[in-house]
Amino acid sequence: MFVLTDTIVAIATPPGEGAIGIIRLSGSDAITIANAIFPGKSLAAQATHTLHFGKIVFDGQIIDEAVVSLYKGPKSYTGENIVEISCHGSGYILKQVVNACVSHGARMARPGEFTLRAFLNGKLDLAQAEAVADLIASESNTAHKAAMHTLRGGFSHDLARMRDDLIQFSALIELELDFSEEDVEFADRTRFYALINEITEATRQLADSFRLGNVIKNGVSVAIVGKPNAGKSTLLNALLNEERAIVSEIAGTTRDTIEEALNINGILFRLIDTAGIREHSQDAIELKGIERSREAMNKADIVVYLFDSLQLSAGNAQLTEDETMVALQQSGVKYIAVGNKVDALGSEAKQSLQQQLPGALLISAKNKENITELKAALYTLVADGAIQQEGTIVTNARHYAALKEVLNSLDSIKTGLDNNIPGDLISLDIRRCLHYLGEITGQVTTEDKLDYIFSKFCIGK
Repeated sequence: MFVLTDTIVAIATPPGEGAIGIIRLSGSDAITIANAIFPGKSLAAQATHTLHFGKIVFDGQIIDEAVVSLYKGPKSYTGENIVEISCHGSGYILKQVVNACVSHGARMARPGEFTLRAFLNGKLDLAQAEAVADLIASESNTAHKAAMHTLRGGFSHDLARMRDDLIQFSALIELELDFSEEDVEFADRTRFYALINEITEATRQLADSFRLGNVIKNGVSVAIVGKPNAGKSTLLNALLNEERAIVSEIAGTTRDTIEEALNINGILFRLIDTAGIREHSQDAIELKGIERSREAMNKADIVVYLFDSLQLSAGNAQLTEDETMVALQQSGVKYIAVGNKVDALGSEAKQSLQQQLPGALLISAKNKENITELKAALYTLVADGAIQQEGTIVTNARHYAALKEVLNSLDSIKTGLDNNIPGDLISLDIRRCLHYLGEITGQVTTEDKLDYIFSKFCIGK
């Protein structure tokens, strides 16, 4: 059972040494407990949203000098009294301050309990609360933007409008049941059908945005694959603009996968440099690297297939006969064929090669030629302009699952209207639709579900 009558405490800053560390208290006794370790000034007599400088004292010993921030409920993050103690970031000092708070009646907070209290006290709905965790975990501009949009209530506003319209018609349909013997109709079926179509389209747009939202939240895995000595590690270094991978003229230098992150226009791409793939090798270590390369290729969202344009131009290889290339084409995975080492080709050879492979991008990883074009191609393959939209982008798998159920319910409502089924049956489908909309914002939920959601938060938030 959730207990909101006690006072919780936790360190709100990350582990490790830092200039500043913050301890957070929330609950009815937060100010009283803070007063007990912050002598010299009565915090209860101070105005809310004020800062106070003084000493933290425990068992007669001065632990540290600190700044205490005071937020009196209900005008606080959790809706309760909150005290935040900003002291020096020593792990020892932070633990001593927490121990002092616990000795005066506070309890150690569970993961996400501060935000859980904000939700239970009506300061945030569940979608906004989950956006707090997404905001903390955001690693790119677009992830930050999507989380802020939801945290500020953009997603919740969209859902609230749908719920209000459905509730209004549901009430009218249920009212008809009370007058069933008189054969009256309060709900305009034509207008209701138009509303269902409108809500279905809006819900489908939200559900469809999850493909992009999942990319924004988790990043895009990009496997750079190709034959030995095609220049995969050189390409990784060129994309990152730093010497991350070892490069040499010796084929097979890369024996294992190397993963690095690259931000392109606000989307996080996780680049995976793989060992060169060749069909025949007697080296046990190289064979293991090739196996991992194939695994990375199969799991990747996008594959950059790098080939040696020198060999292709000289007629020593045929891309159409390349087993890996054929496998990519048959798999349906998104890929970009990239010809490397074009710096060693003449203009006529480049033009001839481009005519042979009209869909391929020709680059020089060594000279960083056309690297910007490759980044643009990766971005376009993922976002295709959709990233610029200002509306809600669904990034949460739980929200996506609920929206799919909402679509199923709306489809049942439309089928019922098409077949003129009784109002009581239509009402059941409307209630089911409202249930899943409510699951997203927390208007319909269970303690088990809340425990699961907030357990994934960091302690102190």
